[in-house]
Amino acid sequence: MVNFWQLNSAPIIALAPMDDVTDTVFREIILSVSDPQRLHVLFTEFTSTEGICHPKGSVKAMERLMVNESELALLKSKECKLVAQIWGGDPEKFYRSAGIISSMGLFDGIDINMGCPVKKVLRNKTCSALIGYPELAKDIVYATMAGSSLPVSVKTRIGVKEIITEAWIAQLLETKPSAITIHGRTQKMMSKGLALWDEIAKAVMLRDAVNSNTVILGNGDVCSYEDGLTRVRDFGVDGVMVGTGIFKNPWMFSDESEITTQHRLDLLNKHIATFERTWKNTKNYNILKRFYKIYLKGFDGAAEWRDLVMKANGYREVEVLVGQMK
Repeated sequence: MVNFWQLNSAPIIALAPMDDVTDTVFREIILSVSDPQRLHVLFTEFTSTEGICHPKGSVKAMERLMVNESELALLKSKECKLVAQIWGGDPEKFYRSAGIISSMGLFDGIDINMGCPVKKVLRNKTCSALIGYPELAKDIVYATMAGSSLPVSVKTRIGVKEIITEAWIAQLLETKPSAITIHGRTQKMMSKGLALWDEIAKAVMLRDAVNSNTVILGNGDVCSYEDGLTRVRDFGVDGVMVGTGIFKNPWMFSDESEITTQHRLDLLNKHIATFERTWKNTKNYNILKRFYKIYLKGFDGAAEWRDLVMKANGYREVEVLVGQMK
């Protein structure tokens, strides 16, 4: 097994898994404007182990694990790694899912979601709820490792209602995952308040104290590439994961010095065309609307144009409007 997490000596920069965001289309768009020295790891949307293991195959699950040929080409040319993130509560289904994902030949790693803060997961002992069930969490990691021929990592938080960083990370380190990404908030905090990077630093110190080889990434409030490097320096992490910060600037991982209006409109057109080519009529067009605001800003009249585009009813209407902006 090639463990890519151990091969990168420079700070690792990753784009976080985000529901209905980091599909193959969005990943390709970000890759297309990123410097390979500034972006190293991409994650899929989080995918249900129940869906992956469904006897008839879950269309939704397979959509989340889809990788376009054009994305594959960019991943190869830019030497960027792609990790499939999965979630659930049954170790046996993690074992089976890991085997299925490994056999697909599309991914460089598997990540276990132990961080999603949506409240309904707390009732089902999945995602961030697993922080409160460390033995089950460890069983899930071990089962995933047993079923996988790829390196296994975990994305998690610093607690559920209370901060228990050291006790929780100590439990995870026992399983020897290839990497742990730590979002510096509890489940109760959701995305509110500032991420607690001092807690992430405690996890790094704990890792070092037990001589673990597990890579640790920090996550929360990283708003630029430079900000990420600063957090690596200040908190001792091996890298950072960028989440919603990408909505402020899709060129976050680019060395472009100036992003013009034409850059924005061209990338918007590319996003629309790639979405249509990939999903055709199988995905709701309205999913695209959450992305328009990241392109239509920073120029005169952007707010007005954005309002018109949000009211459009399909690809052709948006293409006409974008053409009028030029």
